[in-house]
Amino acid sequence: MGASAATIRYNDKERIRDLYDRVSPYYHSLWGEHIHHGFWIRGDETKEQAQLQLIEHLAQVAGITSGLRILDVGCGFGATSIYLAQKYNAEATGITISPVQLQMAKRAASAQQVNARFLLMDAQAMHFDQAFDVIWSVESISHYQNLEKFFTSAANLLKPGGTLAIIDWFKKAHLKSAEHKKFIEPIEKGMLVELQTMERYKAALESNQLEVMQTGILNKYCAKSWDLPLDIIKKRSFWALAVKMGPGIVDHLKSFRAMKAGFASGNFVLGLLVAKKP
Repeated sequence: MGASAATIRYNDKERIRDLYDRVSPYYHSLWGEHIHHGFWIRGDETKEQAQLQLIEHLAQVAGITSGLRILDVGCGFGATSIYLAQKYNAEATGITISPVQLQMAKRAASAQQVNARFLLMDAQAMHFDQAFDVIWSVESISHYQNLEKFFTSAANLLKPGGTLAIIDWFKKAHLKSAEHKKFIEPIEKGMLVELQTMERYKAALESNQLEVMQTGILNKYCAKSWDLPLDIIKKRSFWALAVKMGPGIVDHLKSFRAMKAGFASGNFVLGLLVAKKP
């Protein structure tokens, strides 16, 4: 990676909070109520259908059943928690470090009158009095600087027999330095993440006595997610807004193209892992 990449932590918590506080209202208009990839089965689904299919795919692989107590870690605008509450009669709790996202999620839950609550909480310092049947995390963990702390906390918060259901961003194993610099670093810099390999997550899960039940690579179903935002960011008005919001936002928008290139090259991996607590 080189000395400079080793010393810079793009996924600084305050930078992440600031980014999401600033861009969330615009993201809502760009992505819709779900702030994650879509999952295309036929290929002609709308973006909104594809995003629901991603949730449903993870729910099916994780064996989600009715009436479970679910913690949605990195809940975004709250739409996944609301979906799980409505579709699976879940007692859903969502956490985020963004006060702006928190208010958006609370408004959405109130408008739809569902059994979903939302809290301002750091995923690396989770504290609850009761355990959960499922801890759910979609495209959030790569923002965390201390993976081991998160996985230990998650394992402690799961009921015996509980499930940890993850979709996250990864890098391909055994990347050469030049590949990392070309394909991964622009993503890390603009998206404020640190990409690990799926093997690193598996090791962290197993070290916390969680048994990995399912893994999968979702690239071929999800790469299409980046077609729409690339069209939108061609608009000059969008870049004018970004310049007003600061250089960090400009880097963020530039990384949209890096995401598409990462998918195309295979060096970026969108991966799924489901683990069980004995």
